[in-house]
Amino acid sequence: MVTVTRKYQVTIPKEVREALNIKAGDEVVFVKTKEGYVIMKFEDLLEEMTELSKDIDETTEEMREGLSKIFRRKADEDSS
Repeated sequence: MVTVTRKYQVTIPKEVREALNIKAGDEVVFVKTKEGYVIMKFEDLLEEMTELSKDIDETTEEMREGLSKIFRRKADEDSS
C-alpha cells in the first residue's frame, strides 16, 4: 500500500520497482484497461507498440485488441 501526498505523489514500492526494472529518472505510464490501470515503463510501452505496428496491415480494431491483450498480460504478470 502507498500513500498519496498533498502534491499527489506516491513512492513506488521496492518490489514493484524491481519487478518492472524501474530506475531513478525512468518515465512510467499508467495505462487504463478494462480491468483497471497498469503501470509500465514508457520505453516498454513504446517497444510493444512498435512491435505491434510492424504488421501495418492491421485494422484499427485489430490494433486495439492487440494492445488490450498486452495490457491484460502485463496486469496479470504484475499481480503474480
